[in-house]
Amino acid sequence: MPHMIWKGAISFGLVHVPVQLYPATQSEKVGFNLLDKRSMDPIGYKQFNKNTGKDVTRENIVRGFEYEKGKYVVMSDAEIRSANPESTQTVDILAFVEAPEISFLSLDTPYYLAPDRKGEKVYALLRDALKASGKVGIANVVLHNKQHLAALIPVGPALALNTLRWADEVREFDEFKFPDENSKKAGVSPKELEMAQRLIDDMTETWNPHDYHDTFREDIMALVNKKVKAGKTEEVSEIEEGEPRKASAEILDLSELLKRSLKKDKPARRGAKGSNSTDDDTSETEAAEPAAKPARKTTTRRKRA
Repeated sequence: MPHMIWKGAISFGLVHVPVQLYPATQSEKVGFNLLDKRSMDPIGYKQFNKNTGKDVTRENIVRGFEYEKGKYVVMSDAEIRSANPESTQTVDILAFVEAPEISFLSLDTPYYLAPDRKGEKVYALLRDALKASGKVGIANVVLHNKQHLAALIPVGPALALNTLRWADEVREFDEFKFPDENSKKAGVSPKELEMAQRLIDDMTETWNPHDYHDTFREDIMALVNKKVKAGKTEEVSEIEEGEPRKASAEILDLSELLKRSLKKDKPARRGAKGSNSTDDDTSETEAAEPAAKPARKTTTRRKRA
């Protein structure tokens, strides 16, 4: 069971839904510590003056806001605390909006809200009403002494609270150079568009997050377990990289690329028996793919006693 962040309530109108807030995600990232390879001791960091190179003690370190290049306003801890929003332990719903109106770019961190203090009925009422309406709630909430905008979203049997990025935290489209939204002006022909849509249809599947895995983490953990079992817990090894992958010949004809992609039979792509592709199709596909990367060799440079 994950650690509860706080107890509070969802508030909209005169209705209060008692809830408990939990993190909805867990980190499974690969993390490494920096070590001294001579002794396997952890490496720390020093705080020093970047101009003089001399160490700076903790009592001489202050917080500064850079309002211009090289110019700062110093803020004390008390001043920073006074600007923090009051922790209300309440999800205050401001409005309800259509779910598709919220851009994926605005989504930040998800949480679960679980019913508390016999609030199951009113919790289920709000969840099912949101599902039926196709809307989500937009709310203010204070988490870790910081104010957030958030979306209250029905997800299966749960109500999820997803913090949102503020409008000025999402970059505007005009900061970048994108193709024209009119496909003709972007140089896309109707035939190319039709083939691309067919390819999308052929590759369309039901979303199941368990079908996808962090293969990098799995490979790293397999290597770690292998070294632990072999007793090589403090071995320093060097990997000889194979030759870089040879890039396939550049194909400038978008239509030809789409045709080749469509010729890849969907069952064959997913590993099923049988394929409708002909020998010619297979040779074309193989020619368009990069050569396999040579196996890597591992050599041991030094083993610590």
